[in-house]
Amino acid sequence: MTDTLRVLLVDDQPIIRSGFAMMLSVEEDLVVVGEAANGREAIDLAEQERPDVIVMDVQMPVMDGIAATREIVERDLGRVIILTTFDADNYLFDALQAGASGFLLKNAEADQLVDALRAVGHGHALLAPEVTQRVIAQMSAPRAPSTGGEGRHADLLAHLTDRELDVLRLMGAGRSNSEIAADLVIGAATVKTHVSSIFAKLQVRDRVGAVIIAHEAGIVER
Repeated sequence: MTDTLRVLLVDDQPIIRSGFAMMLSVEEDLVVVGEAANGREAIDLAEQERPDVIVMDVQMPVMDGIAATREIVERDLGRVIILTTFDADNYLFDALQAGASGFLLKNAEADQLVDALRAVGHGHALLAPEVTQRVIAQMSAPRAPSTGGEGRHADLLAHLTDRELDVLRLMGAGRSNSEIAADLVIGAATVKTHVSSIFAKLQVRDRVGAVIIAHEAGIVER
């Protein structure tokens, strides 16, 4: 990846796109390579511009952000940050399952936007604390009887050590690496090593994917 991160802004409200573009214009390592007003435009621009990060709204005409995210991730056209608001909880889990790398609140401050883009652009998942708890709550909500999530992931989970399972359970509960280290009375570097191993064994690219598997497998304490 180059030093400069290429960013695509997707929202059906021009004022939001222009506001974010203005925030980013002063950052030397971030460049906006395009703006789209719906999911279909986003896919076309992503194919053309190959951005590192796509900031994606959910509710848009023509094609919504969830469908666009799914296609973008499947085609490896860029990593996606979903734009969300506190009253859009019902979209969060769908966005995670579609392959989003994180969430950003629409009222985010400039420094939050910049930090989010840099984190995701350099390969990290981003779940802001305010959003994390809502994602976890939604995944933990009572649902219909299991359709075999635990069985579907059994082979992958079998490769984890007991300590890695402990770390995964805490990740699924929304704990940060430092909180996991404190809970398990181990060093932060050790937690980081376990997390990297979990990603490899579960065949996921980031924390988001691991959390989904933890919840679908039913190993997170309620």
